[in-house]
Amino acid sequence: MPGHDIIVIGASSGGIEALTEVAARLPEDIPAALFVVVHVAPRSVSVLPEILNRTGPLTAAHARDNEKIKSGRIYVAPPDFHMLVTNGAIRLVRGPKENNTRPAIDPTFRTAARNYGARVVGVILSGALDDGASGLRAIKERGGLAVVQDPLDALFPDMPQNALAAVAVDHVLPMAEIAPLLDRLAREPVSATNGNVTEELQKEPDIGALDRLSRAPGERRARAPAGRAGEEQRAEEAYYRSLRREGAESAEQAETIKKLLLSGKLSEPVDKIEERE
Repeated sequence: MPGHDIIVIGASSGGIEALTEVAARLPEDIPAALFVVVHVAPRSVSVLPEILNRTGPLTAAHARDNEKIKSGRIYVAPPDFHMLVTNGAIRLVRGPKENNTRPAIDPTFRTAARNYGARVVGVILSGALDDGASGLRAIKERGGLAVVQDPLDALFPDMPQNALAAVAVDHVLPMAEIAPLLDRLAREPVSATNGNVTEELQKEPDIGALDRLSRAPGERRARAPAGRAGEEQRAEEAYYRSLRREGAESAEQAETIKKLLLSGKLSEPVDKIEERE
């Protein structure tokens, strides 16, 4: 029986200090893969893998699309990509921003929860606002464990506090005690059963699919106006493009996408998703 071998970690402001503390204390033989998301500007040069490699014994690197997941590795979300934890591999997508950022913590947490259930440990470290809170709730609903840095120990306590308000957290610890806990959990057989995939998680659109909702080849149209009216027009266009694709299942997903766009949960219109390589 596997241990908690999928560990997802989210941090923002003040999180680098906590991450380096955790990385320094993890043993090189930890039987788990770690996935780290830190809010970074889309066009910035991220040196976090280099920092973590200098700090601790585990190999850290920016994740690559379709990279196979291996234990004893730290996968870092690169700038301007959401990192999705799928069955056996990582996907990198430029789906809509969540919580006004890309990469965002919630997509990584949710996809890990959906695909690995009770094997997942979600960790929230120092940061502002509330990214990660809903993803941590998804992990708990699927039988995984929630770990939060003690807000009194965090340079920016908002993310830990919001996670505590949203989720029945299993462990609240100062950053110096998080790595030993993760090592212990990785080695303990998972005793909980996978919780049900909730209706919300089932209906939530796959962010990877949103990358494919751009206009059909050769399709041309007038540019949508700015403001709320333009946002609604773009949401409608995304909705009907998706309806044309795959029938009833796609229609349900498209309706969810439309609602999320209009509610503001997805902050970037679907038709603005571009490949900017």
